[in-house]
Amino acid sequence: MVGKDAALTDTAEVEAYYDPFDFDIDDNPYPVWKRLRDIAPLYRNEKYGFYALSRYDDVARGLTNWNTFRSGKGTIIEVILNGVEVPPGVILFEDPPIHDLHRRLLSGVFTPRRMAAIEPLAREFCRRALEPLAGRDTFDFIADLGAWMPMRTIGYLLGIPEDKQASIRQDTDKLLELKDGAPQRVAEDMMMRQSRLLEEFIDWRYDHPSDDLMTELVNAEVDEPDGTRRRLTRTEVLTYTGTVVGAGNETTTRLIGFMGQLLSDHPDQRRALAGDFGLIPDAVEEVLRYEAPSPVQARYVAHDVEYYGQTVPQGSAILLINGSANRDERHFPDPDRFDIHRKGGHLSFGHGIHFCLGAALARVQARVAYEEVLARWPDWEVDYDRAVKAHTTSVRGWATLPVRI
Repeated sequence: MVGKDAALTDTAEVEAYYDPFDFDIDDNPYPVWKRLRDIAPLYRNEKYGFYALSRYDDVARGLTNWNTFRSGKGTIIEVILNGVEVPPGVILFEDPPIHDLHRRLLSGVFTPRRMAAIEPLAREFCRRALEPLAGRDTFDFIADLGAWMPMRTIGYLLGIPEDKQASIRQDTDKLLELKDGAPQRVAEDMMMRQSRLLEEFIDWRYDHPSDDLMTELVNAEVDEPDGTRRRLTRTEVLTYTGTVVGAGNETTTRLIGFMGQLLSDHPDQRRALAGDFGLIPDAVEEVLRYEAPSPVQARYVAHDVEYYGQTVPQGSAILLINGSANRDERHFPDPDRFDIHRKGGHLSFGHGIHFCLGAALARVQARVAYEEVLARWPDWEVDYDRAVKAHTTSVRGWATLPVRI
């Protein structure tokens, strides 16, 4: 048995309600998640038929327990609920042993050589985005910076021409967007639709190699669990590349947006950062804790497991709500207070075998973005009347975040 709380009552189930497809909840899920932590730490949603864990200790253990909580049927709740067939090569949707083999391959995105080159490139991309804004009294953290700097960086890693990056970014947004506050039927080929956006670049690399990740993937060989070794198929190269584009883009964009919002809401802390850029790395970590860009991880339950006196049966879908875990007062003192001086970890990059491969890249980009913004504008204020939240299948954050400077 996990945990020591008494079995949940029917009353608790009625009083606690969480719907990940409800836009009003998604806009501010923290009161709902606190309710789950307090009275329904194992929550059952009858409408969609999933379970959820919301406390830090439960989520942290669940993220590392891949034997029970599997990723092979998807890590996005719509994919699991709709029984979408997951294509091979999506590392987020794999379990050991194949996950471990493919993760080693994909870790080539983040070699020390490439990471050393990222910071000056990210800084150049920021400057190109921000310098034309000189003299203006407004700008948008998403439209003018967050939507483009991460795509430029990922585009550099993959070798995607700059004049094609905008259309790929926009098409990726459309693929991930939720409509009508419901888990719409996910297309069977959702991941392949994303990958096909990149076909022309990958096909070009077969005959025209270059110094980029796509060329490395085209030529890569993978060791299979049975000991054999083979080249990646074209479909696998497409899927890997699409995974890097989607995962590397969206979360960093939302991180940059949340940082713009939180530093507007906490001007004393913003001015402290403007006076000492050495504080920015810790501020990035606090933003990640306070507003996780990817706050909910879905899993498939491989065998019966018990929490709080209840059995979660084999075959169930379960949500590990890392965004809730990051605000759990059982783990973090005064968790609803934003504090750039706070020390301690968070679960925003996951935990265990699926810890985000791009964590270092996201941190570099966020740090550089705010060094460049604060060097130009130490003061800004969000125009909430014109700000709009995004609603996607796997991340939350701002779609637009205009500010007055």
